[in-house]
Amino acid sequence: MTTRTQFLPFAFLGALSIAFWLHPLAGTFRLALTNDAYTHILLILPLSAALIYLDSKDPDSKALRIDPQSSRRLGGALLALALLTGGYARWGMVAAHDDIRLTLGMLALVVWWIASVVLCFGTSTFQSFLFPFCFLFLLVPIPTSALNWIVEILQYKSALTARILFRAVGVPVTQDGILLSIPNLDIEVARECSSIRSSFVLIVTTMVLAHLFLRSWGRKAVLIAAAIPLAVAKNGLRIFVIAELGTRVDPEFLEGNLHHHGGIVFLAIAFVIVIGLVWILQRSEDAPSGR
Repeated sequence: MTTRTQFLPFAFLGALSIAFWLHPLAGTFRLALTNDAYTHILLILPLSAALIYLDSKDPDSKALRIDPQSSRRLGGALLALALLTGGYARWGMVAAHDDIRLTLGMLALVVWWIASVVLCFGTSTFQSFLFPFCFLFLLVPIPTSALNWIVEILQYKSALTARILFRAVGVPVTQDGILLSIPNLDIEVARECSSIRSSFVLIVTTMVLAHLFLRSWGRKAVLIAAAIPLAVAKNGLRIFVIAELGTRVDPEFLEGNLHHHGGIVFLAIAFVIVIGLVWILQRSEDAPSGR
């Protein structure tokens, strides 16, 4: 069982981490509240806590097999690494961009939290909660340069998916980068139309579903990998549907609620597909293997 001798040092290390990393932690949540590309960060801490709770209820869990004695060296080394990284991000990167310093600072914070678990509760406990703890790395904000690259890929691939759909229904279409041209309409897949927020939410949610409902690492990887093209496909479908409704039904669709606020509809479609994939992969796990 967890005793006071393990909990008190862990609580102290947790409080120390908040004090030392308060500025990057506050900056990360401020970024998540003001920038759509980082909204998914708001989900990470509550989801991690919920997953730790659920995993602790697993009758096969080894979470209560605490052996901190064997983990002091590893935990201490990770604490030192986190402290050095956090100190470098705070004082040693004066000329670096703020987003790089924020990324490195939050990375150090997550490593500190993991190190605290290893030091106070042992590697067996960490291994029992491997996914929830590693899930915390999604708190680390993606640097702006990398995020811009992801957005550009989403823009181009979404335009490509929409082009394929137009051709599938016989609509003449040409593509020039992120610009699509169909009869009576030119469509530019702008940065705001990349659906970066819903794409991250879809991937994060798929990771959680994979952890909760699938046992084998291979099937979990298949499900999570499937969420990436699905994130692109849902956005391409959104572009296609709005353009078709706008050119065939009512031009108001091009600037209406479906355009500006309809992302949730296509995200829901993607979730339905993910749930279907979970069901299929679950059945393949339960199916008897052939001899």
